[in-house]
Amino acid sequence: QVQLVESGGGLVQAGGSLRLSCAASGRAFARYAMGWFRQAPGKEREFVAVISWSGSSTYYAGSVKGRFSISRDNARNTVYLQMNSLKPEDTAVYYCAGSPAARPYTERAYDYWGQGTQVTVSS
Repeated sequence: QVQLVESGGGLVQAGGSLRLSCAASGRAFARYAMGWFRQAPGKEREFVAVISWSGSSTYYAGSVKGRFSISRDNARNTVYLQMNSLKPEDTAVYYCAGSPAARPYTERAYDYWGQGTQVTVSS
């Protein structure tokens, strides 16, 4: 079992930065690929980024590539999402999730989800 708690969301102006954190409980954290998803008002939840269990492999959605960076610290059971050059269209609730799959790019591949943290980018 893995429990996930996100933090670090807030209100930021366009062009600004935020770093989200996702703290995990449970010994299995290091065996899971970790992903970030987001859901904007009135829209479906979408994939943002994923990092392999070792941290050696990452993958990003095209809309955030070059602006966002995912990382993890297995010693601290934490995964991060550094978000730079934020745009109003990045406004959403951001969720972290854990998957036993090697390349989990869809929601169905994830077993564990956090409760989400709100990110609001003002223009």
